[in-house]
Amino acid sequence: MNRADLQGKKVLVVGSGISGIGAVEALCRIGAVPVLFDANADLDQNAVRERFAAGVEAEILLGELPEELLQEIALAVFSPGVPTDTEFADRFRRRGLPIWGEIELAYRLGRGRVIGITGTNGKTTTTSLVGEIMAAHCRDVDVVGNIGSPYTLTALDATEETVTVAEISSFQLETIDTFRPQVSAILNITPDHLNRHHTMENYAAAKEAITKNQTKDQVCVLNYENGYTRAFGERCPARVVWFSSAHRLTDGFYLEGEEICQASDGGAVSLMNIHDMNLVGLCNVENVMAAIAVTQAMGVPMETILSVVRRFKAVEHRIEFVATKGGVDYYNDSKGTNPDAAIQGIRAMDRPTVLIGGGYDKQSEYDEWIEAFNNKVKCLVLIGQTREKIAECAKRHGVQNIILADSFEEAFAVCVREAESGDAVLLSPACASWGMFPNYEVRGKLFKELVNRLEDTK
Repeated sequence: MNRADLQGKKVLVVGSGISGIGAVEALCRIGAVPVLFDANADLDQNAVRERFAAGVEAEILLGELPEELLQEIALAVFSPGVPTDTEFADRFRRRGLPIWGEIELAYRLGRGRVIGITGTNGKTTTTSLVGEIMAAHCRDVDVVGNIGSPYTLTALDATEETVTVAEISSFQLETIDTFRPQVSAILNITPDHLNRHHTMENYAAAKEAITKNQTKDQVCVLNYENGYTRAFGERCPARVVWFSSAHRLTDGFYLEGEEICQASDGGAVSLMNIHDMNLVGLCNVENVMAAIAVTQAMGVPMETILSVVRRFKAVEHRIEFVATKGGVDYYNDSKGTNPDAAIQGIRAMDRPTVLIGGGYDKQSEYDEWIEAFNNKVKCLVLIGQTREKIAECAKRHGVQNIILADSFEEAFAVCVREAESGDAVLLSPACASWGMFPNYEVRGKLFKELVNRLEDTK
């Protein structure tokens, strides 16, 4: 089913978030007849309709989905937040209706070459860096997907010369069918979203699906230091390019001391010193190596790649330096929404640190995160649904100075009080923001606002 097949056909778009709105607009542009459905009956239809671009028209249904509508549609497009292992999804399957996600829809409508990047952590930084490198080499580059820009909003304007760099979540990968990137990357796979995927096997399979249509003519960049990705390398359908932060490889990219190196054809060369980058932390060294591997596989000259890497700045909300106030350095790592990501945040700190953690409970365990504190955390300030759970875990691991706060503003005030000149304050929650904030961006922006309000003396 392609663009022509969808003309005049009724297509159900499930979910009224940014992906759903993007799908509706794309379907309208190709002459399909979209119907936007959201199970939340309390939504305001007019408010939803106001989010459509000028000229976009679609029927909006809220609450219950009429069974008779399923007889009229040719396709269902699920937003990433809509699970596929439910009775709701089974209603479509029983009628033989295909279920696509926004990524699959956009891929079928678009043209050009595609880079797909997934992983538990590091996706946004790596995708942003790959996008900047590709833009330094190609005229037409779109950076889309889970990074915040729906793929559907750019797909119809793509040409054969376009390079689309897509950050893709496990939720989005559940609903791909023909999607096939020229180069894919799985940066790592660690426990996350188990409330959605239920088991690590399901979660890993969703991540690995990014390669399911690739062949040995395409490339998949994998992390040699992650158990799941290293095992997957044995059965990956694409040609594997490895990167490693702890082993000297015979073929691929690796870190030796402070140098990023490339090994090939029995030899190795040093590419750059990690202190020539603006990014901090071992996690970002891995992100850089992955980006180098991806863009070289896309034909970008190494000189161009390294030039962009040297000037690239940290992505907002990912171990982002905010300011120094009263001799204390403040870092915003609001995107550390799971324990493994938060491990990278605390590892990047090189001084006594006052740490804000806690938030929405995604059924994660926190032992490895607490163990990674390595005596650097002088005070652990906890908020949100998980604060007692994390506090109990921290106490088992010998952490003594734990303070529970009832609000984010209270937690920040505690940090200001506890931090001394020469310390760091780090927002790296190891939890999602839901329940206190709409998303991690809002949480991070509030942190930065509070930091910037501080006087420069304490």
